[in-house]
Amino acid sequence: MAIVLVDAGGTNIGSVRYALQRLGVDAELTADAAAIRAADKVILPGVGAAGPGMARLHELGLVGLMRSLTQPVLGVCLGMQLLCTRSAEAEVDCLGLIPAPVLRLVETPGVRVPHMGWNSLRVKQAHPLLGGLGERDWAYFVHSYAVPVGDYTLATADYGGEFSAVIAHDNFHGMQFHPERSAEVGAKLLKNFLAL
Repeated sequence: MAIVLVDAGGTNIGSVRYALQRLGVDAELTADAAAIRAADKVILPGVGAAGPGMARLHELGLVGLMRSLTQPVLGVCLGMQLLCTRSAEAEVDCLGLIPAPVLRLVETPGVRVPHMGWNSLRVKQAHPLLGGLGERDWAYFVHSYAVPVGDYTLATADYGGEFSAVIAHDNFHGMQFHPERSAEVGAKLLKNFLAL
């Protein structure tokens, strides 16, 4: 099985790659359109801001390709946000593959942005990506923007209000948290993605 990590400049690429290696998968890091198109599974990692993330995909000529993929695709953290329609971060148009906006988390007393740390996941829809996930499972988050809850939401977390932690639409999937830093829960979810 050929797994590729899209080399879109995300600083979490190394840790995602090591997490996959722990599962026995040696994912190729590439920005080559032919390699991405030919892969069995595609992972779009990302850390940073939506504007530079989309600019990098445009520079690499990968926007049209990402939109045309039919195999399972997983966006991680910023990668998940880039799969959505538009980000309020710099008001940038994203890939438009999941019909959802990306909005800034609301800062309230006791709720500081960014959201950094462990948070529990709540399953909203049964999906093979969430196989084996329990109601008390936790994941590690680092983000200031999030996707609101909608028909595409598979699991949520709560930080001053509920937001989408795992999303899916057709063959496109996203995890707002960092599965590569979420211990056994993250490994389980990555394994589930590889089995889709």
